[in-house]
Amino acid sequence: MLSKIECEKTVPSLRMLHRIVSVLDTSISVLFSEESGGDAHIYRSGQRPVVIIDDENAQNLIRLERLVPRIDDQIIDGNVHIIGPGAYNGGEINHLGQEVGFVLEGTFELQVGAEKYLLNQGDSFFFRSDLPHSYRNPGNVTAKVIWINSPPTF
Repeated sequence: MLSKIECEKTVPSLRMLHRIVSVLDTSISVLFSEESGGDAHIYRSGQRPVVIIDDENAQNLIRLERLVPRIDDQIIDGNVHIIGPGAYNGGEINHLGQEVGFVLEGTFELQVGAEKYLLNQGDSFFFRSDLPHSYRNPGNVTAKVIWINSPPTF
C-alpha cells in the first residue's frame, strides 16, 4: 500500500492515513505540510495547502484545506473538510484527543460510537477522539466543515 501511495497509483482513505501515521507515531500534517516558522502564519483564501483523500471507490473525494501550519510544539490542528457528494472517510477511526466542528455548507453524517448524527449548515459538534468515529456525505451537494482537533492527528 505504501508503495502504491508513493508511486501515486492510489490515494489513501482518511482511515488508512490515520493507520499509517499511528504506526509512524506522527500526524498527517507532518506528511503533507512544510514546517512553519515565525510567530504568526496567514493562509490567504485559495492558497491553503490541500490534502486530497478518496473513498474506497476512488470517485468521491474529500479535500482537507489546512488552517494550521505544522510547528514543532503544535497542540491543536484545524482543517476545512470539503466532503463531496457520497464521499466517505473510509471507516471508523479513534485516537487520543478531542474534536470540534462547525458545518459551513451542506449536510453530512457523523457517527460517534453507535450513534449517527445528521448535521446541516450551522450545526456544530464535539466529541472525544478515543470514541470510534467516521463520517460521510449522504447528500447530493458538497459539504464543508471546519474541523478542529487536539492533539493534531491530521
